[in-house]
Amino acid sequence: MANELMFYTYPSCTSCRKTKAFLQEQHLEVSERHIFRNAPTVDELKTLLALSENGVDSLLATRSQAFKQLDIDVEDLKLSELLKLMSENPKLLKRPILTDGNEVIVGYDKATIEAYARRFESTTANVS
Repeated sequence: MANELMFYTYPSCTSCRKTKAFLQEQHLEVSERHIFRNAPTVDELKTLLALSENGVDSLLATRSQAFKQLDIDVEDLKLSELLKLMSENPKLLKRPILTDGNEVIVGYDKATIEAYARRFESTTANVS
């Protein structure tokens, strides 16, 4: 995953659409993954958590309807159980997620994506 931009997205998500449009404007080459059709694996989630500043709080969408319906306290779960739950139910993930294997951006963060753009020189966008 390192040095390749991976873009976990959901086309109906407003933040995902904004991020995608910005990536295209910046001509960043990314590998795009539909977060519900091809959810991150447990190992990928471990990597994303290790890169995130706030750990689970960075990725877990605790205000989502999917999370509320679970009626669980994440503090009661082992990390391995939580990762499995998020991988099996990607609606529990905040989105979009953009990573190069060294850093992760969760949500639409134009300033941080601009910093990515300065580091990744590309002439052709590979975002469909």
